[in-house]
Amino acid sequence: MTRAAVITVSDRSAAGARSDDSGPIAVAALREAGFDCAEPVVVPDGADSVERALQAEIVAGVKLIVTTGGTGVGPRDETPEGTRRVLTREIPGIAEELRRRGAAEKPAGMLTRGVAGVADPHGVLIVNLPGSPKGVASGMPVLLSVAGHVLDQLGGGDH
Repeated sequence: MTRAAVITVSDRSAAGARSDDSGPIAVAALREAGFDCAEPVVVPDGADSVERALQAEIVAGVKLIVTTGGTGVGPRDETPEGTRRVLTREIPGIAEELRRRGAAEKPAGMLTRGVAGVADPHGVLIVNLPGSPKGVASGMPVLLSVAGHVLDQLGGGDH
């Protein structure tokens, strides 16, 4: 069974001031799709904390990492910046489709700056989702529609 992880990026959730409502939605979708996924890891906003959390999951052998939160335009929304430090190759089509679907549901959906890509040589797929429960619920089917194929290719499978 392929291991997946969810990282929720939120200052308020990390401080215990707000519950994490989006991470559990991503975990449930991953488990439903057959991934071995622990409960979400919650970290504060900021590129450094995102980078550290991603690196920890990669070292632990996770092959699919979903982040929620920190993709907006606020001053502490630095999830894409932290993620780019870990990615070796971006997959812009995933992020573009997530933005397209999000904007179709709500105009503010076009403001998400999330990225998607691969961390080589580990063969890990990383995708940033927005922090709202609705954004995660609509983004997970997009991600899951291609995740198996991407992971198969990263493992040496054919097109």
